[in-house]
Amino acid sequence: MHYYQLGKIPPKRHTQFRKEDGSLYQEELFSTEGFSDIYSNIYHLYPPTQIKQLGEPYSVAPKLKKDNQLKPRCLMGFEVQPEADYLKSRKVILANEDCKVILAAPQQSLTDYFFKNADADEMIFVHEGKGVLKTLYGQIPFGYGDYLIIPRGTTYQIDFEEENNRLLIVESYSPIRTPKRYRNEFGQLAEHAPFCERDIRKPQDLQTHDEQGEFKFFIKKQDIIYPYTYLNHPFDAVGWDGYCYPYAFSIHDFEPITGRIHQPPPVHQTFGSRGFVICSFVPRLFDYHPQAIPAPYNHSNIDSDELLYYVDGDFMSRKHVERGMISLHPAGIPHGPHPGTIEKSIGAKETLELAVMVDTFRPLYMTEEAFAIEQGDYYKSWLTED
Repeated sequence: MHYYQLGKIPPKRHTQFRKEDGSLYQEELFSTEGFSDIYSNIYHLYPPTQIKQLGEPYSVAPKLKKDNQLKPRCLMGFEVQPEADYLKSRKVILANEDCKVILAAPQQSLTDYFFKNADADEMIFVHEGKGVLKTLYGQIPFGYGDYLIIPRGTTYQIDFEEENNRLLIVESYSPIRTPKRYRNEFGQLAEHAPFCERDIRKPQDLQTHDEQGEFKFFIKKQDIIYPYTYLNHPFDAVGWDGYCYPYAFSIHDFEPITGRIHQPPPVHQTFGSRGFVICSFVPRLFDYHPQAIPAPYNHSNIDSDELLYYVDGDFMSRKHVERGMISLHPAGIPHGPHPGTIEKSIGAKETLELAVMVDTFRPLYMTEEAFAIEQGDYYKSWLTED
């Protein structure tokens, strides 16, 4: 990220910053990886430490399930049933030591309480729905195709405009960032990057809530939800500055990198973490070598699991694709185009596909929620051209 400032701040950090009545604003350093990584300085009306009540914690740990099969898998994501409450709607379908992959279809806005994920950064991809992400840092309107990147420890609410919402969420136990190879030594996105700072939508419309009472929080830490009641409204900041804040980036603003022959998946990378990468497959022109084969070649992904979430459009390498479908090709066995799709792709000029890929460097484990939506015979789909 790059430096950003919103609202009122003092000329120098860690110095006196007073209200009109002479009392001090309350400074908070919001830092990551101790004091060694990015941070922001936030100025509150009241101390952010005043807890009125603690509730009974409860577990939200996913129930992992193994069937001892190494095989390609297909999950029908839109079979996850909608639920009214935002937190209850989040269904973990895949998990490993680095991340969780979650599907959610919340019907109601998150307005009765505040949520903080103290475990992980969150990437929320908005497949269906629109609304506003509300945080201490300001507000971020969002809609179809937006990635919302929320640093761990960020308290937020989500205000949806309608009931029909579909989200793909990735929780990451290490920071989610833009790929290092896209950035120069100063952190600026370089000329060869497929997007730039102008495409990143930062918080706006900082609203300072001068309210005291009982404000309900749910804080997630080590797969336990801790109910808290705080004295002060969490969005009481009068200003802040720094490098750590939530932002939005639209998949529609990703500019694809193309070439004379088929380009490998790293050209589609959008974000990265220590344990996985996230790629955006967007409408693009096909390869322009006279003998090019636009369909991807067969690939033995020996060191990573490949998850592809199908958003919209036609896919030249897969048949019978539905919106919200997830294919999972595990490390150790090759995967490739369905029969007939290689020949069919030759001569095609463009693809209109839209998909999100998550490649993990450690195996993903299925949960009970995943087995409930699995298309069990998917591994046989390479046997015929039907």
